[in-house]
Amino acid sequence: MWLAAAAPSLARRLLFLGPPPPPLLLLLFSRSSRRRRRLHSLGLAAMPEKRPFERLPADVSPINYSLCLKPDLLDFTFEGKLEAAAQVRQATNQIVMNCADIDIITASYAPEGDEEIHATGFNYQNEDEKVTLSFPSTLQTGTGTLKIDFVGELNDKMKGFYRSKYTTPSGEVRYAAVTQFEATDARRAFPCWDEPAIKATFDISLVVPKDRVALSNMNVIDRKPYPDDENLVEVKFARTPVMSTYLVAFVVGEYDFVETRSKDGVCVRVYTPVGKAEQGKFALEVAAKTLPFYKDYFNVPYPLPKIDLIAIADFAAGAMENWGLVTYRETALLIDPKNSCSSSRQWVALVVGHELAHQWFGNLVTMEWWTHLWLNEGFASWIEYLCVDHCFPEYDIWTQFVSADYTRAQELDALDNSHPIEVSVGHPSEVDEIFDAISYSKGASVIRMLHDYIGDKDFKKGMNMYLTKFQQKNAATEDLWESLENASGKPIAAVMNTWTKQMGFPLIYVEAEQVEDDRLLRLSQKKFCAGGSYVGEDCPQWMVPITISTSEDPNQAKLKILMDKPEMNVVLKNVKPDQWVKLNLGTVGFYRTQYSSAMLESLLPGIRDLSLPPVDRLGLQNDLFSLARAGIISTVEVLKVMEAFVNEPNYTVWSDLSCNLGILSTLLSHTDFYEEIQEFVKDVFSPIGERLGWDPKPGEGHLDALLRGLVLGKLGKAGHKATLEEARRRFKDHVEGKQILSADLRSPVYLTVLKHGDGTTLDIMLKLHKQADMQEEKNRIERVLGATLLPDLIQKVLTFALSEEVRPQDTVSVIGGVAGGSKHGRKAAWKFIKDNWEELYNRYQGGFLISRLIKLSVEGFAVDKMAGEVKAFFESHPAPSAERTIQQCCENILLNAAWLKRDAESIHQYLLQRKASLPTV
Repeated sequence: MWLAAAAPSLARRLLFLGPPPPPLLLLLFSRSSRRRRRLHSLGLAAMPEKRPFERLPADVSPINYSLCLKPDLLDFTFEGKLEAAAQVRQATNQIVMNCADIDIITASYAPEGDEEIHATGFNYQNEDEKVTLSFPSTLQTGTGTLKIDFVGELNDKMKGFYRSKYTTPSGEVRYAAVTQFEATDARRAFPCWDEPAIKATFDISLVVPKDRVALSNMNVIDRKPYPDDENLVEVKFARTPVMSTYLVAFVVGEYDFVETRSKDGVCVRVYTPVGKAEQGKFALEVAAKTLPFYKDYFNVPYPLPKIDLIAIADFAAGAMENWGLVTYRETALLIDPKNSCSSSRQWVALVVGHELAHQWFGNLVTMEWWTHLWLNEGFASWIEYLCVDHCFPEYDIWTQFVSADYTRAQELDALDNSHPIEVSVGHPSEVDEIFDAISYSKGASVIRMLHDYIGDKDFKKGMNMYLTKFQQKNAATEDLWESLENASGKPIAAVMNTWTKQMGFPLIYVEAEQVEDDRLLRLSQKKFCAGGSYVGEDCPQWMVPITISTSEDPNQAKLKILMDKPEMNVVLKNVKPDQWVKLNLGTVGFYRTQYSSAMLESLLPGIRDLSLPPVDRLGLQNDLFSLARAGIISTVEVLKVMEAFVNEPNYTVWSDLSCNLGILSTLLSHTDFYEEIQEFVKDVFSPIGERLGWDPKPGEGHLDALLRGLVLGKLGKAGHKATLEEARRRFKDHVEGKQILSADLRSPVYLTVLKHGDGTTLDIMLKLHKQADMQEEKNRIERVLGATLLPDLIQKVLTFALSEEVRPQDTVSVIGGVAGGSKHGRKAAWKFIKDNWEELYNRYQGGFLISRLIKLSVEGFAVDKMAGEVKAFFESHPAPSAERTIQQCCENILLNAAWLKRDAESIHQYLLQRKASLPTV
């Protein structure tokens, strides 16, 4: 599953200019201790106790589900008939299954060759989403058939078997019936053994209106009139391979499609809303290239005869990897050649790559339990980049990985309220909580580090061994380590257990000494903490694959070592005194680096003259920013380094800089010198803005388009006069139809005119939203609406967020945009959430969207008392699936407050001095 695109993370961090003197160390320890005392006083330092939970008993298990469903698209109900071939492993007089929001009408069990036994009672355990079927006599060991007739609701919660609203080309509102079962919602569509390790085959039939498209995991084998109603047909699908319930899917609605065959002969289709088949062609091209790439990489063929990719109107996640029928948000699948921007193409390519990777890694071999979810999601989140790099080398996608995934994971994992990659999961309400940046982005980052440590050849060999050994079965993390260990001969389990079984990651401190013609490096590792130094009893240790490069060849590792102890000395042979030395070539190792002042000083010219590779320039700056946020160095030192990026040409480096400056701007919105940091932003971004201009030049490509949009948006938001004037001119021409804005310029222009606009501007934007035929354009507008600054307009945007005009899954980004738009917006969004909590919680219930809503809305606060207010609100308004997120948000608020107290005055003085020293124009 791909989670919907998050806003750029609200927290990034940073490095040191020499070993801290003892007084500073004492200060860091006391500061960290004070912060932990505050966390404890607020009750934020530890997660609450887990709810008691038991997995299903193993005495009865399914072999095959024969399932027929008849959805009513007008009354929003469905009828179901289940005939499950089952194995009784231990004699019992009851069968326990998962069941939620379903009413069982009749149930019986017929032992093979014996008479049917009717169930005499259905005991629903709603809290645990289980039902116990009681029988009057004992079911003996052996096989038999379990029959259940039941009814359920096509809900509007975007989980289970649910309804999705769409508008026909003629303007009529209709509903499709669609599914989203991961993690634990197949039980809302039919009674089942809804655990990933309880696999079976499925024979699915759907009774649907004859003018509707009906799809499931497998190909259609029969379509015939339904005897009771001439307007209905019964559609039968081929039997699936052995698979988990969470991967079952069915869709009933109106769709067009485009199709092709991959070079391996697999039928690939992309289903789109009616009249939009053209918009499926890009995803079709990506999918057709991706299937053979994975087949060759894993050396295992795709096991089904077809794969469908379908755009769903109301969809909570970004996409879902149902075997053979992958469901997507419209914006994650549809590309309009004229109206889609470059970042949308890239996102579609990544999401398609992610979901198709799951067809092998997750679907063919499935995690044994949700504890190993990271294995599914971390792996797919890594290999999607490998796939996109293969299909679109011009995207420079691995540099983007560092900014999008690696640093995002480090932000979250530096918190006291992070969690290990492998986290024990019990009750269903806990599963949604681990669909987060640790499972996805840290998981992907440690797989990337592992791939680099092993080498591609042995990695592929190990993957093939793993998939071949466990196909159609379940596996745990240890099984993958064993396969990779056998392939590479390296101590994979010992190394990786330090990364998956404990939370956090190390800060590597390094200092250097020239010894004749060699360079002696002294390395030490300590857990990196967002609040400063680690103060626990036993500091965790990691086995860290470390690469070291020098200015002699910045793209090549001069030495590779495995740091398996707290301290190490390393000798680099033949390094001249004037050469720089850098750790973590390519920013592949999942750690932060803190250089001595002399080492850092020697690296800085490599930023200005671009002799450091882009991904290393990015990593250096990001490490520095994180160390500043943690209070290990001064934020002023980082601002000075940021000014060295004046010649920077690389999009991703600018993107990361922009994100970090955005975090700093949010922090300083709590001061009275917010305008000064905006002046700094304008000074940093103006030169690149002037070089790029507004219009594409001959020979430019994908990354130039991304960079132009980023830079113009940054300058426009900061109030850069020339950018603002040009944005207003182009917006006026766009609205009047004189010159339509290119898709890549729309976000920055919309953002700029709204930020510096009035009620008329907002009304025009809302009108553009209403007129937009493409969901991408609607989302583009929704994300920038929060930039408006006037209190009454902010309120209007918040009201709009909950209106029928906004799809339920997109409400979160509208409210989040308001919270991130301004200090007043943050307060208004938080009040709006509190005032409308019942409606919002009812809409998203246990899903991860509720966690995202909370995170986007409150994490920008920087006053201690707000942490207490947030905690108190959620104590009286519980959101079980967001408990960890709430703890993390409160911790971040305290960190922001500490950062502000620590550095605000020195930042202000630096900005004033800098301003005074600049020539007046």
